[in-house]
Amino acid sequence: MRKPVIALLTASVLLATSASVLARDLEEDMDILNDSYKAVLKTDSLSEMKTELTTMRAAAMDAMKATPPKLEGKAPDSPEIQEYHKGLTLLVGQIDGALKLADAGKLPEARAAAEEFKQTRNTYHKKFR
Repeated sequence: MRKPVIALLTASVLLATSASVLARDLEEDMDILNDSYKAVLKTDSLSEMKTELTTMRAAAMDAMKATPPKLEGKAPDSPEIQEYHKGLTLLVGQIDGALKLADAGKLPEARAAAEEFKQTRNTYHKKFR
């Protein structure tokens, strides 16, 4: 009788831990996006801008693998999840545009393009945060 109880408790702890790790990973991705965004807006270095934009892109791509807590339990093909992915896809496209400008040596234009990320963030945070 004791072994099944221990096995059940262990399984419960593992499930609870894995759920918190998933949420933490999304939270980390969002923190990375936020920190890198601030750096992109402040930097006067093309090299740093490219690095931060690349970091943002990787975090946004990783965030697509996660589900926001507000959408937990929704089917992967639900309209809400599709809208969440649409927002991140839009952000990745904007990041790619800013990266192209930075690659062309157009720092002020890349920074101006990055300013548009804020509107995307605000729109999708209202829906999913």
